[in-house]
Amino acid sequence: MRLFSVINYAFNYVIKTSKLLNIDESHALRHSMEVYHFANEIYKDELNKHPYLKDQKDIIMCSAILHDMCDKKYMNEHEGIQRMNHYLTPYVKEEELCVMNQIISRMSYSTVKKKGYPELNSYNMAYHIVREADLLAAYDVERCIIYQMMHEETDYVNSIQHASNVFENRIFKYIEDQLFITDYSNRLAPILEDEAKIKFQQLNELYNDLL
Repeated sequence: MRLFSVINYAFNYVIKTSKLLNIDESHALRHSMEVYHFANEIYKDELNKHPYLKDQKDIIMCSAILHDMCDKKYMNEHEGIQRMNHYLTPYVKEEELCVMNQIISRMSYSTVKKKGYPELNSYNMAYHIVREADLLAAYDVERCIIYQMMHEETDYVNSIQHASNVFENRIFKYIEDQLFITDYSNRLAPILEDEAKIKFQQLNELYNDLL
């Protein structure tokens, strides 16, 4: 099956699963699209250095799209993976599903901090592409605020403060913690970090105007 068909099925699964499990927009379709976009950009930048990635493109893109469809914040991770595999079995080879499962289940920030990077042999770079794409998408300030408001049911002003704490304690440390290994991510992350800091300045000014 051609890649564009698999991509369509993957995005359709995101829509269905988000509705079924009430996954809020911070981790639903728009986020999947953002991570897919970043994964594409990193993939293109790495392809000349690692030509073998061409044969792994479907794994990379599907993993990027589906990475939050078994997120333990919204469901039992094991059940989520089983549900995803059942849906994709007619469209994705079993060995590719196995690799996708390993990428998705080991790429979260908390898992990396606890266990480090897994050894996925010839799929190590595919893993890092998807992982870094998700990290780049995390610089979206509004997404962090939305998650707090929708998932934790916190009010807007307190959600801004919570998001600020998350960025200071985690996201603004991505670079110094050397969580990016690709050239593309190392170029873009400082730009996204600066944009996020400006956004928080603007939100603080807005908050002060309300007082």
